[in-house]
Amino acid sequence: MPGMVTIAALYKFTRFDDPAAFKTPLAKLACAQGVKGSLLIAREGINGTIAGPRAGIDAVLAHIRDLPGCADLEWKESTAQTMPFGKLKVRLKREIVTMHQPDVDPTAAVGHYIEPKDWNDLISADDVVVIDTRNDYEVEIGTFQNAIDPKTASFGEFPAWWEDNKDRFHNKRVAMFCTGGIRCEKSTNYLLSQGVQDVFHLKGGILKYLEEISEEDSLWQGECFVFDRRVSVGHGLKPGPYNLCHACRRPLSEADKARPEYEAGVQCHRCKAEYSEADRARFRERQHQILLARARGEEHLS
Repeated sequence: MPGMVTIAALYKFTRFDDPAAFKTPLAKLACAQGVKGSLLIAREGINGTIAGPRAGIDAVLAHIRDLPGCADLEWKESTAQTMPFGKLKVRLKREIVTMHQPDVDPTAAVGHYIEPKDWNDLISADDVVVIDTRNDYEVEIGTFQNAIDPKTASFGEFPAWWEDNKDRFHNKRVAMFCTGGIRCEKSTNYLLSQGVQDVFHLKGGILKYLEEISEEDSLWQGECFVFDRRVSVGHGLKPGPYNLCHACRRPLSEADKARPEYEAGVQCHRCKAEYSEADRARFRERQHQILLARARGEEHLS
């Protein structure tokens, strides 16, 4: 469709001996093609979500597939009426998804992939425990029916949570899921290293499930948080009703914005106590600049 923006969510675990060598060429190409978003590069591979014109996305994906070990790169696509990112960020990181477990290696072994069409049957079985590996604020707006919420603030807390709770799941098969699949690559490898034998994860993550499974047949409840301006998506990957708190980057419903703690661009009920007055003054100035840019018909790259 003319004018539509193509969005591609991708990751690939592979060994990059010199990830810094890939940063500048990739950034230059993406900029030249009008592609925005975020790409993370580390010794363990590449991860990110990008958006732009069809031809631009194709050019960037082709470039990434030419990187060492990335020929079989897989990605998930969706579309939007407007660009969901303000700018392009290509960053070097220690990990492409932070778990703080140096021995975890998804290239060595991961759990059994389960296709979206087979996921409902698996998670409905009596001997299966279903674990949501995402952050607490993501789980809050949507998750699978009967899934366990570890209530972790970051993925790096998952190993400690597992250690504290693993006895609850003795003699159970473990099924895990996340937004696009990347966190489960690490979490399933971690569980295998801990001696758990029957480990499964949703291939393509929630996004692939919402793309392929009709709402009538779905066991998904609510919305799926995404890390761009859409904030959330539902079945068919249609943008949802949530907005973003520009202070803490957590999702906000209309009811959340009606709470007395909420101040647009400055704070919400979740993060009111997380920032100093100096922080809030800085946020207010940023919000002021955003409104000025909007009044001029311009985009503020916040």
